[in-house]
Amino acid sequence: MSGFLHFVKKETLHILRDRRTMLVVLLMPVVQVLLFGFAISTEVNNIEFFAVAPNRTEAVRQQVERMRVNPYFTFKGYIDQSRIDRVLRSGQAAAVVVFADDYDRLVEQAAAGAVDEAAVQFILDASNPNNAGTGLVYLQRAFQADGSVTVDSAPAVRILYNPQMKSSYNFVPGLMGLVFILICAMMTSVSIVREKESGSMEVLLVSPVRPIWIISAKMIPYFLLSCLNLTVILLLARYVLGVPMTGSVAGLVGLSLLYLLLSLALGLFISTVAHTQVVAILVSGMLLMLPVIMLSGMLFPVENMPGILQAVSCVIPARWYIEAVRKLMIGGQSFPAVWQESVILLAMTVVLVGVALKKFNDKLE
Repeated sequence: MSGFLHFVKKETLHILRDRRTMLVVLLMPVVQVLLFGFAISTEVNNIEFFAVAPNRTEAVRQQVERMRVNPYFTFKGYIDQSRIDRVLRSGQAAAVVVFADDYDRLVEQAAAGAVDEAAVQFILDASNPNNAGTGLVYLQRAFQADGSVTVDSAPAVRILYNPQMKSSYNFVPGLMGLVFILICAMMTSVSIVREKESGSMEVLLVSPVRPIWIISAKMIPYFLLSCLNLTVILLLARYVLGVPMTGSVAGLVGLSLLYLLLSLALGLFISTVAHTQVVAILVSGMLLMLPVIMLSGMLFPVENMPGILQAVSCVIPARWYIEAVRKLMIGGQSFPAVWQESVILLAMTVVLVGVALKKFNDKLE
């Protein structure tokens, strides 16, 4: 028994001396609880909307003011009828509230039980069906609380871009962002560390080939494989899952190729800092999967998260890729509409390739 207790004491001291193990054991549960607790939210906050009001009567202005001070809504301003499709398609707002010309009369009729026609119409962007469904409920409750909309006078509702509210329209872009970054990063994460484990690193040390060409040579085969994956996934999304590609297909392919390069560069960076292939695979698989699922907007709206998590999500490439793919595939927009996301992804790619090259040069030296 004494020997057993000494053995337990020895193992305990061994664990306590291992700071990395202690960090993982004690810190990871705290991080995961905070991450899941704050990131998982089915609420939809900050529903940005425009209003179309041909006659801005006192009742209309009061209704808009009530929605403006409501924490769930953000009023972007009044627009003309002709701009509705443009502001929704460009992502400037998630909804447009259209007041009827004779809004006051229709509200009075509804209050008296004499329903003529809808006093208000809600037009929503349903490229993300979860947000659209929740936003519609919030809009209806806001008007019902005012008495403008009663049970007998339901507002007219118009759903754009995904009128059937199919969940696959939302999940496919998210899955593309997750699958590409995981597969590509895992493929290249073992490329350099494998040279070290196999003892062939010395060959690279005496090789006359410049490091930039060695890095490029390691990326090209994986990039070609990733292109094959991209083709298969796009065909599955279109012809098996029935996701439309109403926007620029060339823009979607170009953006996806940039994202593949970024993911491969991320894997190369991991490969330059990892010491074994097992560590490289664990880092690229486990550490990338959780942030991408939780903070990229794939499952939960980024707008609902605390400010610090929204800031963290800005450095996750999948967030920008998924946003852009939704605009191109579901929103039917052209490539210029996603220039901001493209520039961010391009900047991330350049930085990651540069850092990976710097780390690789350090290894050679």
